[in-house]
Amino acid sequence: MIKTQIDFMKARKVAAAISVVLIVVSIGSLLTRGLNFGLDFTGGTLLEVGFEEAIDPEEIRRALAGADYVNVMVQNFGSDRELLIRVPPQEDIDQSLLADELTAFLQEYRPGTDLRRAEFVGPAVGEELRESGGLAMIVALAAVLLYIMFRFAGKFAVGSVAALVHDVIIIFGAFSLVQWTFDLPALAAVLAVIGYSLNDTIVVYDRIRENFRVIRRSTPVETINIALNQVLSRTIITSFTTLLVLFSLLIFGGAQVQGFADALIVGVVVGTFSSIYVAANLLLSMGVTRDDLVVAEKDDEDEEDARQRT
Repeated sequence: MIKTQIDFMKARKVAAAISVVLIVVSIGSLLTRGLNFGLDFTGGTLLEVGFEEAIDPEEIRRALAGADYVNVMVQNFGSDRELLIRVPPQEDIDQSLLADELTAFLQEYRPGTDLRRAEFVGPAVGEELRESGGLAMIVALAAVLLYIMFRFAGKFAVGSVAALVHDVIIIFGAFSLVQWTFDLPALAAVLAVIGYSLNDTIVVYDRIRENFRVIRRSTPVETINIALNQVLSRTIITSFTTLLVLFSLLIFGGAQVQGFADALIVGVVVGTFSSIYVAANLLLSMGVTRDDLVVAEKDDEDEEDARQRT
């Protein structure tokens, strides 16, 4: 294993400023732009169509609007000859027949149009999926917080929770800023990131806690730097191999898993950053010392001495 002596905490103020900026931008985007919810959550009809030659999405959007299909989202998909068309639930239109109607309209408008894929989700189903997805997120966070309460205590618990919230906010902010489609696979990726980020933070915190108990003649900054260098190779290998798989999934996996891959890539990068700088930085900000860990040990020793005297 390669031993390093990087002074991670030297850049802790710059890292803290980066985190604050990312969180502010993410929250601002979520409040102003919101999330681009996919068909899973909004309901409606989705079509993937191919054309014989390059097509302007705005042209198709205007043509559909002229045919009384309102609020239609049209965007290039894969190439300039393929379009993704998403139509929200329309009044006085049978959604189950909408895909056939749109395909017929596009084939008449542009002969040679090829329907590649068609999906339909009813409004009631979309609302149910949105509620279930939100509930899954809340349950996952609650379970994680409960685990942290038992795994850590005091300042370590606060730091691990803050790092987790930091990662989730930035992932949602990235989806809001870029307007990536947020669907069920993306939600599943966010839940996976919660576990990944927490695991990374626990590895770092366990080593910091161990070093505080073993290394007696060092400052908190030195102790944390030693711990971060000790887990650096593990962190790099884990993050690199995970990102390698995710980029392969993003490039070759197709549109069905694009949101899943996007969320996990952002989550792995941000989670690795937060494990090093957010979690450890907060310990220093809260003034962590060896006494925070030794008190419990002294209490145990006192109880043992008392039992021996009696």
